[in-house]
Amino acid sequence: MAFDWKLVEASVPLLGAGLLTTLKISSLAMLLGLALGSLLGLASMSRLPAVRWAVRAYVDFIRGTPLLIQIFLVYFALPEVGINLPEFWAGVIALALNAAGFLAETFRAGLSAVEKGQTEAARSIGMRHHQILWHVLLPQSLRSVVPPATNELISLVKGSALLSVISVYELTRAGQAVIAVHFAPFEIFVLIALYYYLTVSALAWLSRWMERKLPTW
Repeated sequence: MAFDWKLVEASVPLLGAGLLTTLKISSLAMLLGLALGSLLGLASMSRLPAVRWAVRAYVDFIRGTPLLIQIFLVYFALPEVGINLPEFWAGVIALALNAAGFLAETFRAGLSAVEKGQTEAARSIGMRHHQILWHVLLPQSLRSVVPPATNELISLVKGSALLSVISVYELTRAGQAVIAVHFAPFEIFVLIALYYYLTVSALAWLSRWMERKLPTW
């Protein structure tokens, strides 16, 4: 079986456009996931049992259900209650909600890893519980949060391939469009895999670089 290099060369810019959409979706989902995940992580250490239970239930649901089902819930269920989202934003929201469930645990673990003496010292100077969380625990947990957070971004990039089922024109969907015209799945899927591999490798390198640059406490 001959490898069609001309088709690969012609497909590079088409798949590049799909990769750009993949990166946009993953970046937006990560930013939203970080914001929501940090809030959930802080809420998981609340003094109110009901708040801690609600966070635990959300995290368990996200971690216990497939990402594909969560995408379907956002894309097909929200219109039933009057919320109609374009495919792009439905994908962003679904990935962000998924990321938040995992990042909440990451933030909780990072907050718990800070020495108890820091909390006691903050209390001794009159700081309140929420002030300790925001100004003492959260900044010091950053170093331990960065590596798993970057791993979550990598998971989002790979998981975004599932958005092709709701017709989001990301990398995988772009490849499917090319295959539908030229009937050359081997060449295109090899090229798609290469795009994902290079993207994930770059993110892994960035994670290691950021970890080295973060201050030690």
